[in-house]
Amino acid sequence: METDAQQCLDVVAGAVRRTTGDGSPSAEEALKALTALHELRERLSTWEPLLIEAAREGGASWARLAPALGVTSRQAAERRYLRLRPGGEAGLTREQRVQAARDERAGDRAVATWARENASELRQIAGQVSALTDLTTSGRRDAKTLATSLTGDDPATLIEPLADMHVHLVDEHAHLAARVDAVGRQVSDVRRETQRRREVPGGDPRS
Repeated sequence: METDAQQCLDVVAGAVRRTTGDGSPSAEEALKALTALHELRERLSTWEPLLIEAAREGGASWARLAPALGVTSRQAAERRYLRLRPGGEAGLTREQRVQAARDERAGDRAVATWARENASELRQIAGQVSALTDLTTSGRRDAKTLATSLTGDDPATLIEPLADMHVHLVDEHAHLAARVDAVGRQVSDVRRETQRRREVPGGDPRS
């Protein structure tokens, strides 16, 4: 199987090199490359869920998988796996899976924009939460992850670790828990509004 995949890749790469060089592939060469590209996509679509399962079995969290899968949240990573796995999300066709992936990316972009616009508030909440000293062992571990995200430049990376902290706050830090919960609701609202606009004729079609 690996040799066949490499052969497909070589055929595609060779045709692409010719399109960017002095010459160009013949129609037959281009068709052969397109056929190889289709076969390669089919193989990749079966390999990806297997590799995700292997990573999960090895202890990788959905949050850690997210950047490797090209998405920005643990929920998006899990949904991607559910779409890709054999017999994934109930009865979705390949086209529906593609559309769902585009919708997910649009939601991720909208959330990232919202996070940048609300960076000051997000960083304030994250700073207060990560500075707590009376957390449980698991709470301190999640707070350390949040503190690490706080040192980065992208405020969108604070959303997931903030959500993870909610369970550690509800008993002793109800005010902070409420603020974290409010962030989660706002993020959900942004995603819903983005989806609504995409479903309206003439709405945002960007993938």
